[in-house]
Amino acid sequence: MEISNSQKVENMSTVIIDYGMGNISSVRNMLRYLGYSAKLSCEEKEILSADHIILPGVGNFGMAMENIKKRNLKSFLDEAVLNRGIPILGICLGMQLMMSTSEEGNCNGMGWIKGSVDKFTLDTTIYKIPHMGWDYINPTQNSNLLDELPPEPRFYFVHSYHAKCENCKESIAVTDYGGVFTSIIGRDNILGVQFHPEKSHKFGMKIFDNFMRKY
Repeated sequence: MEISNSQKVENMSTVIIDYGMGNISSVRNMLRYLGYSAKLSCEEKEILSADHIILPGVGNFGMAMENIKKRNLKSFLDEAVLNRGIPILGICLGMQLMMSTSEEGNCNGMGWIKGSVDKFTLDTTIYKIPHMGWDYINPTQNSNLLDELPPEPRFYFVHSYHAKCENCKESIAVTDYGGVFTSIIGRDNILGVQFHPEKSHKFGMKIFDNFMRKY
């Protein structure tokens, strides 16, 4: 997939939050491929002056929140996201961290999207946990994040927990794996995807490009 120079947004400041968990280099490499530069940082000044923020994540929810608290990142991110309205994209665990609580670690998240993160309860003779590999999404709300996706959009997932939004309007796409779960969340400047767009080829490229150009 090629993105023309006329589509690229110049002189944007994008910060990928570096809190010790996540495929941050893969995310930055994908953005570079699309023509966008990004910094890896957990510094207050860079976060608060960013045009876009990406919150990646791989691993344990409780450990991730502990890392965020140790770096005093919650206060910086609350200011950036809730008060300044800077667009943020959460990826996989990063999306889950946007929720109120999680069964994994039995602790609170950022609380930007009301709801919980629950472990899959599936018949493991039929469905493997974690849910891993390519799967489809089904949009449930209109969102600029999903504009002009290639036909039959599918993405690469790796997760054992899934988000449940209290407000169904904040669940903007779902995926069916032994039952329907929320695979994209969103409200205003806050967006999150359960899958890994940096591993999802042309479909993931379009998600990143929409986020960078339309928010």
